[in-house]
Amino acid sequence: MYIYTIGGVDLGYSTVVDKLKKISCVISVEINDDGTYGDICIEAANDLYLASVNVKREDFVPGRTYDCYIPATRNFEALCYRCVEEDRMIHSYMNVEQYHAWMETYMLPLQSDEEGKSYILFSYDMKAKVDAEKLSDLSPDIAVKVIQIAVKLRETDDFQLAMDSIISNIRINCEANRCCILLTDFENDSCSVLCENVSEAESGIPNVTSYIEDGLFEVVKTWDELIAGSNCYIIHDAEELKLLEAKNKPWYDSLILAGVYSLVIYPLKANGETIGYIWATNFNSENTLNIKAILEIMSFILASEISNHQLFEKTKMLSATDLLTGLYNRNAMNNRITNIVSGHEDVGEKYGIVFADLNGLKEVNDTKGHIAGDNLLKSAASILLDVFLDSEIYRVGGDEFLIIVTNHTEDDFNTLVSSLRTACDNSSKVKLAIGTWYGDKSFDIRTAMHLADERMYADKEAYYKRHPELKYRGKKV
Repeated sequence: MYIYTIGGVDLGYSTVVDKLKKISCVISVEINDDGTYGDICIEAANDLYLASVNVKREDFVPGRTYDCYIPATRNFEALCYRCVEEDRMIHSYMNVEQYHAWMETYMLPLQSDEEGKSYILFSYDMKAKVDAEKLSDLSPDIAVKVIQIAVKLRETDDFQLAMDSIISNIRINCEANRCCILLTDFENDSCSVLCENVSEAESGIPNVTSYIEDGLFEVVKTWDELIAGSNCYIIHDAEELKLLEAKNKPWYDSLILAGVYSLVIYPLKANGETIGYIWATNFNSENTLNIKAILEIMSFILASEISNHQLFEKTKMLSATDLLTGLYNRNAMNNRITNIVSGHEDVGEKYGIVFADLNGLKEVNDTKGHIAGDNLLKSAASILLDVFLDSEIYRVGGDEFLIIVTNHTEDDFNTLVSSLRTACDNSSKVKLAIGTWYGDKSFDIRTAMHLADERMYADKEAYYKRHPELKYRGKKV
């Protein structure tokens, strides 16, 4: 199709878009002599398109740059350029944050008789909720790759092992030098690496964890702004990377230092929140459209999978954690003991048991209130954590604690117990009755716990004999 004008008024493209029943416009792309693109303009638009961008017909001026009507995004510009440069139709389905909707787009190159200017028919449809069929509508080769990657999620029950395998496959399919999934915690201003995979070409470059220690999260907090309502952020080459310098020079400098010349970042969103990002560096920019197709659907799948895993881990943690002290709770202790007795878990060749009971808790609750009693329990837990850094510590009752000490010699164990007694002697508030046992794994752990418990009560009785003014509650049943 050619452009036809009378008195400077375009009759060709306007006629085309006006007859389309979907949101449509015609876009022109200026092609510079060096092969790069210049202005991208809206040349014609139907009423549906103008309504979708909240522009009145009388306010629309054909030939203005597209950013007069919609926010400018590098991703949109790159798609327009690839459509005309590669002379190919582009179909995509993506989550567009700025519209809070899923958008299915079509770009179709049009014939033009103008030197240095190409044209595109652009049409799209938007829905508030994702359409699973459209999301999975991939070319056969991309579909095979996505399925192969997704299957990795079910090859093992080990979540971390599955993620490590998936990120390796994604990197290979993106022909990238490095690929990573970064988890974010905006509430606590922190991030962590879930998994990372690098090619041999970058084996000597520091891993992402080292950049976290250097303040990477301050950069991560700017990524939503860079994505700017789109569904991803892409730097195709060194020229586009240079544009980042004006927006975020510290990050630009770090990318240059790491030898990065191309970059793609997709947010992982679940329940309306960003829970992380998947990104790849130094990828094959000639294969950008396929890379986008892979990452678009994998970011959708992985966001759901990671969110479910985080919820499961949080539920598991809450079921095994004493919420007041942060220690393991009685339920966790029972599961641990059951697994040791059944042989499903090992306690080591040698191990030790410590029972500790907080003296005077009832008196504090009765005279000073339960808030003071809770603070006393937290102080006791803090001392136990300081002494038994690498041991399992459980709050197994109102004022009772159990510690399982593994991978320590008997002398080391006795030194730890001595340190605990010294800490209690030096504390003005925390006084613990302590009972212990140490031996090898041939001894039934339930019997070991019983012996340590008996010795703890003997220690408690001795304490109250030294302090007869305190009420003695006697041995628990």
